[in-house]
Amino acid sequence: MSIAGILHVDLDAFYASVEQLLNPELRDIPMAVSGGAILACSYEAKAYGISAGMAESTALRKCPNLAIVPGHFEEYSKLSDAVFAICRDFTPELEQISIDEAFLDVTGSVHIFGSPGEIARQLRVRVREEVELNISAGVATTKFLAKIASQVAKPDGLIVVEPGAELAFMHPLPVSLMWGVGPVTEKKLSELGVRTIGELAALPRPTANTRLGVGAGDHLWALAHNEDSRPVTRSRRAKSIGAQSAFGAKDQSWERFSEVLLKLSDRVASRLRAKDRAGRTVTVRVRFAGMTSVTRSHTVRQPIATTAAIHQLAMELARDGTEMRDERVNLLGVSVSNVEVAPAIQLELGFEAGDVTNAGSTASDARTQLEASIDDLRSRFGSAAVGSATTVLGDHEYTTDAFRELVEKKEEVLESVDGDEFTREPVIEDGSDSE
Repeated sequence: MSIAGILHVDLDAFYASVEQLLNPELRDIPMAVSGGAILACSYEAKAYGISAGMAESTALRKCPNLAIVPGHFEEYSKLSDAVFAICRDFTPELEQISIDEAFLDVTGSVHIFGSPGEIARQLRVRVREEVELNISAGVATTKFLAKIASQVAKPDGLIVVEPGAELAFMHPLPVSLMWGVGPVTEKKLSELGVRTIGELAALPRPTANTRLGVGAGDHLWALAHNEDSRPVTRSRRAKSIGAQSAFGAKDQSWERFSEVLLKLSDRVASRLRAKDRAGRTVTVRVRFAGMTSVTRSHTVRQPIATTAAIHQLAMELARDGTEMRDERVNLLGVSVSNVEVAPAIQLELGFEAGDVTNAGSTASDARTQLEASIDDLRSRFGSAAVGSATTVLGDHEYTTDAFRELVEKKEEVLESVDGDEFTREPVIEDGSDSE
């Protein structure tokens, strides 16, 4: 008989909890980490209806006594490393999926530390005593169900789903708890009368495929039956490399959007080049104040990795995504997918000599050489040493650059089952907002 040997661990309201750890005066009061938009908040703030991604002004209307702090980003990284070092004391089979959550396969550790549930209990005690943070855990036979269990366990809880009890545990739960079910998919399922995981499991598979598409329908229908064969892997290949930035409402001009998109494009392009990678598909996500979002993508013939090319395409896609929308934008995201090892590019005839998005053009070649020189200077003198005036000297009042840079060191943005949203939103959500 199989054992419930997979753990999903998730630090509770991580960024807010770190701020409360650093400043005890913030404990037991509504507080939030913000950079113009709320990045994370305490459970006391959540009781007022405050959530990640909300404009700071909206949050203050909901809770006038909300304590707002800018964030100590280096501390988040340091404490995250300390927590996952403890996890590795129990098993080397750890798959960190964000700065504050990870999967562990403890099947091979039970003869040393006891049952998977006992391992989870010991791990939680050590994190609380050694790092002074609370961590919730779910234990199950599959990754999918372990994550569901940790969400239900929040805050500061532990749930062990024993073999044979999986469907009885998860079928009464809301379908929104499933990883990959965002607002769009949830609405589609609701239109079919599906609100719980059990109702999704009872749905005929062809119906799910027709409404959600074959790929998403098959995937979610299988998960609803706890069919998840994915192993815990120590490393992951990113499907895409991306960056997002939330900002306030004071400046909604296209000049401002261009500045933000340029910073994001520069960050994505730099990370691609650092890994000797390039990609063919540029995707832009625009989220509006009403928490609706649109995503637009464009695929080029040859892979690109220059800031100029990504920014040019991002601007075109963002304009398309915001056309005819009279809503305030509160988040922009840029990602590059179809990533591969950067190839040697053969220069083409001069028909498109001025198009930096065409990797074979002379303009692209010149830009590639320029940005290689910029990379070299940054590696020697720091990331702020050289770059465009916007990226080096630009206004940082409304964006969350320091937070973004921290999280991007920890995780790659992966494409989700939903066609209009990313699975992970590390910029403004710390994973603890799913409970």
